[in-house]
Amino acid sequence: MLYVVVFAMIAAFLALRLYGVLGKRTGQEQQPLPRAAEERAAVPSAPRTVDAVAEVRELANRNIDTRAEQGLRAIVAGEPGFDVGQFLQGAKGAYRMTLEAFWKGDEQTLAELAEPDVCAAFAEAIAARNAAGETLENRLVTIEKAVIADAQLAGREARITVRFDADIAAVTRNVEGQMIAGSLTDAVETHDVWTFTRTLKSGDPNWKLADTDEA
Repeated sequence: MLYVVVFAMIAAFLALRLYGVLGKRTGQEQQPLPRAAEERAAVPSAPRTVDAVAEVRELANRNIDTRAEQGLRAIVAGEPGFDVGQFLQGAKGAYRMTLEAFWKGDEQTLAELAEPDVCAAFAEAIAARNAAGETLENRLVTIEKAVIADAQLAGREARITVRFDADIAAVTRNVEGQMIAGSLTDAVETHDVWTFTRTLKSGDPNWKLADTDEA
C-alpha cells in the first residue's frame, strides 16, 4: 500500500508539472500570432506599392494637358532636376500666397512672387480699392484642381501655364465696414490661368508669376 501511495503521489506530481509546462507553452504559443498576422499583412505590401506608383502616374497624367508634354520634356532636358509634382505643389502654394497678398494689399510680398508688370497691375487694383475705401475679406477655401495647361522653353527661359479650379469665399466691405458684395458663407467657383516663368540653371530656384487670366 505504501508503494501504491508513493507512485500515486509521483504520478500526481508529474501530472501537475506536465499541466504547468503545457500551460506555459500555450501562453507562449499565443504570442507569435500577432507577428504571424503582421507577416501575413506585410505580404500584400508589394501590390500596394505598385498601386501607389500607378496612382502617382495616373495623377501626373491627369494634371498635364497633352499640349504641355513636349514643353515639359524640353524643360526637364534643360534642367534634369526639374520635378513636375514639386512644381505643381509650389504653384498651388504661390497661387494661395499671391491671392492672400493681393487681398491684404501686401505689395511687398507680391513683388517677391510676381514679375514687375504683374506687380504693377496688382498695385493699380489695390490703389483703386483703397481710393474707394473698400476692403476685401476673401478666403481661399480649396484648390479643387491644378493642371499644367501649357509649357514652353525659349533658350533658358521656361514658361509653364497652370489652370487653377478653386473655391473662394469673397466679401467686399465699404469704408464703414458694411458688406457691399459677396457672402460669408457661399464660396464662388473660380477658374484662373496663371503663367509662371524662370531662368533654368540660374541661382534663383523660384518661379515667378508672369501672367494672369481667367479660364
